[in-house]
Amino acid sequence: MSADSHPTLPPVRLLPDAELAREALAAPLFARAVRLARWAGPDTRVDTGGELVAGQLPEAVALLGLDPADEDSAAHASQAWRVAVDTGLVDVTEPEEDGSASGEASEGDREFGTAEPGEDLALVTGGTPGDVLDLWLAALDTVLADAAVPALDDLVDALDEGGEIDFDQLDWNPRREADFLDGVLANLYLLAVAEGGTADGPVPLPVLAASMVVPDDMGDPTDAVLEQVSDAMMRLDDQFRQLEPIGLVEFRPVDEALMAEAEDEEFLAAAGPGAVADEEDVSRYGLVRLTPLGLYGIRARMLEAGVEAPAVGELAGKGADVLLDVVSHYSEAAAQAEIEQWLAGRPVPEAVTELLAAARGADAGGPLRRLRCQQALAPAGAEAEEAVRAVLDDAELGGLARVWLAERGVADVPAPDEEMVFWLTVDTIAAQLATGGASGGGAGGGDGGEGAEAELPLLIESLTAHHAGFFEQAWRVEHPATAYVLEAMGRLHPDKKAAKEARKAAFKARSRGV
Repeated sequence: MSADSHPTLPPVRLLPDAELAREALAAPLFARAVRLARWAGPDTRVDTGGELVAGQLPEAVALLGLDPADEDSAAHASQAWRVAVDTGLVDVTEPEEDGSASGEASEGDREFGTAEPGEDLALVTGGTPGDVLDLWLAALDTVLADAAVPALDDLVDALDEGGEIDFDQLDWNPRREADFLDGVLANLYLLAVAEGGTADGPVPLPVLAASMVVPDDMGDPTDAVLEQVSDAMMRLDDQFRQLEPIGLVEFRPVDEALMAEAEDEEFLAAAGPGAVADEEDVSRYGLVRLTPLGLYGIRARMLEAGVEAPAVGELAGKGADVLLDVVSHYSEAAAQAEIEQWLAGRPVPEAVTELLAAARGADAGGPLRRLRCQQALAPAGAEAEEAVRAVLDDAELGGLARVWLAERGVADVPAPDEEMVFWLTVDTIAAQLATGGASGGGAGGGDGGEGAEAELPLLIESLTAHHAGFFEQAWRVEHPATAYVLEAMGRLHPDKKAAKEARKAAFKARSRGV
């Protein structure tokens, strides 16, 4: 990640690769694929496309410990075999395409292909965690492709007299269906990684369906839109049932009793955005969340698609300049997590020196970098004192250094002059404006934060109350954000008289080019 690359998504906290690999190996569908790969051998017969022949499915079902009386068991075994083939756990040699391989020949007369364990099977036990995760990602691709295919009943209904699928009747577009599922999973990911998001709690299926169907600017959804939400819920219910065995999601399906009520007004109302129901009622409509493995998988797919999807800890090997630049665009909690990873294992004096050097700068991002630098220095103890003292005379860092030393009761800290006090005040407010978004843009960036915005008027009122003639001095401050800060104070100051003085001071600062 370059120093000028600002991710648009919050960083995700991922488990270590070793833990994720264990989760991948424990996922029921992946575990079945591995067992079938180990079972493959000279007696395994495959058809065109590498599928197990029908006569082999009972043996596969038994091997996997599935119930032979369950009509879905053969389908589960067939899917596990397909995953094994697609991931390279199994190598197949398909039968030659001649008349003997056609459906017209009896199974006893037909030629079949062969199968054997693939080279990649050895990676399951002998590879690195990364190797296992790569195999799991390949399996995920297969499962996602299957999940985007219409239900078998729909395919049968769409067969024409010649046995061909009537895609117009089916109304199925493979690309559209794949994009829809990718969008749903992306929304789940966003909900999980967002500040105060739902990483620790499931998302109601109606909410997820509505996020894909209801326009953002729509007030009360129409009956037609609610019906689309209901249809989307039913599609997602089927798709998440397919995605759970690969370990991507934890899923509570829609209550079977509701399936017959899909056209009921109460059902449609509950599916609408903003619907209020108690926890028990909501759960009847389905609940879903990404597992830790699922977060890893969706992030990997986003990265492959070129989406900037950061993860906590990936800046640990970068310089302090990259660290402060990137975390300036994170929430405070996410920045703290990333900073802690960066500091771990680094000698404190050297780390503090590097952080302070990276915090300098008169550019628009400078105030936020210094704010994050303060955050990074907060847990440091006496071992950081020498490095902090070294910047006491620095025009940009001297105020920050004095605050840090004073908070620790360090003796012999020189008092700041008035120029430094006012410069630090402007710098602090500029950083708070950037994190709080109260200005709607300007000197900083940031991720927004209603809490910071709500606190700014109080901070501004306190500062001006303790400095007589504050605005007469403030407009003279040689800081690139002076006019911007004064304009914001003019909007946010709770006292009308003081707000007017702030606006006049901002005009003076603009006039002198500050």
